[in-house]
Amino acid sequence: MASVGNVQRFWEWGKKIICVGRNYTAHAAELRNVVPSEPLLFLKPPSAYVREGSPIQVPYYCHNLHHEVELGVVIGKRGTAIPQEVAMQHVAGYALCLDMTARDAQDECKSKGQPWTLAKAFDTSCPVSDFIPKEQLCDPGNVRIWLKVNDQLRQEGSTSQMIFSIPYLISYISEIITLEEGDLILTGTPKGVSSVQENDELEAGIEGILKMKFRVGRRD
Repeated sequence: MASVGNVQRFWEWGKKIICVGRNYTAHAAELRNVVPSEPLLFLKPPSAYVREGSPIQVPYYCHNLHHEVELGVVIGKRGTAIPQEVAMQHVAGYALCLDMTARDAQDECKSKGQPWTLAKAFDTSCPVSDFIPKEQLCDPGNVRIWLKVNDQLRQEGSTSQMIFSIPYLISYISEIITLEEGDLILTGTPKGVSSVQENDELEAGIEGILKMKFRVGRRD
């Protein structure tokens, strides 16, 4: 297990961010996507991390930036082909995360059958909260997450609505990609994703646990 002092700052040294798309049925429906029969995975690089106090930067090619609030799972112990039954032993803790998405770029990539890198992997595309120790989130499979834009509620849902559970995701991902200390898994977003503009303020929270705020800027 990574030392507590180390894993609490996973965004400074974690090697990868593994994201799960369409893990809430209602979100898949709102974007007119087919509900997946197995997890849909994509990656963000560590340079996607941004912390509270620094802005989310809209990439120069994006004119339709969307917010997606998600529960993040921070890995604390390396593993490959991890059985579901012991998957939670590999979890160090959690974080509240935003999967910022250049939706116009994503739509274009989809139409051309191209990867989603431009839409998902740009700098500041993964705002994250402080680390939440595992003991503080007793039932990660049943917590309420929400997001407001300029104090208006846009997203609200429970992780109990996820199609694929956290133990299943850890097991599935580790069959393909070895999970390492400091890695972050984004578990998907509930319905209500929508556009944000420059100077908008985003506030997101895990009910009873924490809140975070970010402002939207634009890269020069």
